[in-house]
Amino acid sequence: MARIRKVEIRNFRSIRSLDWCPTAGVNCLIGPGDSGKSTILDAIDLCLGARRNLAVADTDFFGLDVTQDICVALTLGALPDTLKNIDAYGEYLRGFDSTTGSVEDEPRKGLETVLTLRLTVKADLEPLWALYSDRTAAVEPSRGLGWKDRMALAPARLGNHPSSNLSWTRGSVLNRLSDERADVGSELASAAREARAGFGAKAAPQLAGTLKTVTKTAHDLGVPLGASATALLDAHSVSFGDGAISLHSESGIPLRSLGTGSSRLLIAGLHRAAAEAASIVLVDEIELGLEPHRLTRLLGSLGSKDKSLPLQVFMTTHSPVVLRELSGAQFYVVRPADGVHNVLQVGSGDDVQSTIRCFPEAFLARTVIVCEGASEVGLIRGLDDYWAASGYASLQAAGVSYVDTGGGDADRCFYRAEAFQKLGYRVAAVQDNDKTPTPAVVAKFVDAGGYLVAWRDGRALEDELFMSVPPAVVSALIGRAIELTEDGLVDQHIKTKSSGKANLAAVLQDGNDAGFSAAARKLLGESSRIRKAGWFKSIDKMEGVARDILGPNLDACDPGFVGPVRSLFTWAHTHA
Repeated sequence: MARIRKVEIRNFRSIRSLDWCPTAGVNCLIGPGDSGKSTILDAIDLCLGARRNLAVADTDFFGLDVTQDICVALTLGALPDTLKNIDAYGEYLRGFDSTTGSVEDEPRKGLETVLTLRLTVKADLEPLWALYSDRTAAVEPSRGLGWKDRMALAPARLGNHPSSNLSWTRGSVLNRLSDERADVGSELASAAREARAGFGAKAAPQLAGTLKTVTKTAHDLGVPLGASATALLDAHSVSFGDGAISLHSESGIPLRSLGTGSSRLLIAGLHRAAAEAASIVLVDEIELGLEPHRLTRLLGSLGSKDKSLPLQVFMTTHSPVVLRELSGAQFYVVRPADGVHNVLQVGSGDDVQSTIRCFPEAFLARTVIVCEGASEVGLIRGLDDYWAASGYASLQAAGVSYVDTGGGDADRCFYRAEAFQKLGYRVAAVQDNDKTPTPAVVAKFVDAGGYLVAWRDGRALEDELFMSVPPAVVSALIGRAIELTEDGLVDQHIKTKSSGKANLAAVLQDGNDAGFSAAARKLLGESSRIRKAGWFKSIDKMEGVARDILGPNLDACDPGFVGPVRSLFTWAHTHA
């Protein structure tokens, strides 16, 4: 059950340089489109697959620079005894340090014995697969793995064309399940002959005119074909080999006719059963063709919850379902920068794991806005909807996602934001100011490149709204609050927060007389944000307020409130 301990890629497609030590189990790659996830899978497949030749073009070289060789090196551990054979591979056995991810040329105590297989392609486009060690680097000719060993190590790739794995072709999972082979060569040959003869007997009358013309033309030209031409199945077309034997259902339907999702499920299960023989599986876009419940079954079949790690899996995904099913230690963010690719493990800290469960979409975005509560998320979404309806690009189109930290501890927003910052995401934090966060925590976030929006003067979002909007908008906010709450609740909250000194009628009268005084606005802000009974304290409620009321009137609002909001949107779009 060999495992890939280290992946090194140089000058292959969009990757100039990549070094990565994957886990022995599930390795799920995430990241924006064109970040190189599929290229990593292709590199593993091309280097480790059992193939004698390779179709390579200039476009496979990084930057089309054919003067820089393509090099893919895979360091393999958990070697079977055949690959540790001193006589066969002794000069190539090396040592791997799992704590540092480094490979030493001499095996020693405390290091795992490994082999490094390298694929090199030069400007002549001829691929060379060879074992590598520093002490044999100058030895010519280079030594490769034996074909039998390469066949045993070859990874299985679950793709859109499962027919090769659902028949007894060379290298298929069916041949890896056991040593059983169908010894039916003579029967297949006989069946082919019978098919040819039977077809000729039925086809000749239907093609009589054509056959007569062919016969006359051949005789006139002296082309030997006997008394007359006939129509038979081509011998090459009906010659059967092992690949002609394939799996069928009870009713005789070939299993290669199954849908993409069903085929992937079945083949993944078979690879699990055959893991003793071939234990590395590659899956691009694992969610393709699968409903969420079947996707969960496929992940389980690949060993996502299994402590024994039956398979080493390399997969890519853009599905939140996959992220919810995996632990943070099982997936990696691919971060390219000028051709240098870093593969960063998400990790399994409490803040990270809880965020994965609640907001997996955020890990699939380019930019993350971490909000202290649901109200801030609703505000941003509502304004985004309003501006998008007016013809502006939406934040979703810019690859922006939101995380709601649920209020409470003023530092929690920054802890969640830090988890994303460590993984290379662009992160903004939108923070209430009614509770003061720890200055050092805020400074750490900003110093790491985070973008901060905090409301003014110790205010929460609801305070900012009622203090910053014109009188007509205050009236509209009160009207919306009455619509969204139980009868009399708005009045009751005002009485509660004013200790019985004011009520809804008095506040409305203040609006008529003074355009809502500062005291009335302050009271409305406090009354509207009673915990668990807030007038707008949900994403949907605040989203409607922002889209229908605040957005159309934003230009008339206090610049001290509007400015930071507009700046946040500008920041989010700047590096879209």
